Amino acid sequence: MPSNAVNKAATQRGALKKNVMSLLGVYGPSDSMQALVRMPGGRVRTVKPGARLSGGRVAAIDADGLIVQKNGQAERIPLLQ
Repeated sequence: MPSNAVNKAATQRGALKKNVMSLLGVYGPSDSMQALVRMPGGRVRTVKPGARLSGGRVAAIDADGLIVQKNGQAERIPLLQ
């Protein structure tokens, strides 16, 4: 793919919602996966299970996304499509 096409694909306007946490990717062996998360303010963080994240704690990470435990509720954050 020509670099111009890659640049356009990687910088689509509106691809990420502002002020919302977005899961960019997951990686690593299945028994110790990590996730790349874009925080509402735009900062990108790498997290593991147990990490604090947006007022909650990362309960699990799998190939489909991550689960955040917050106020006794579990919320799945899916991978961006």
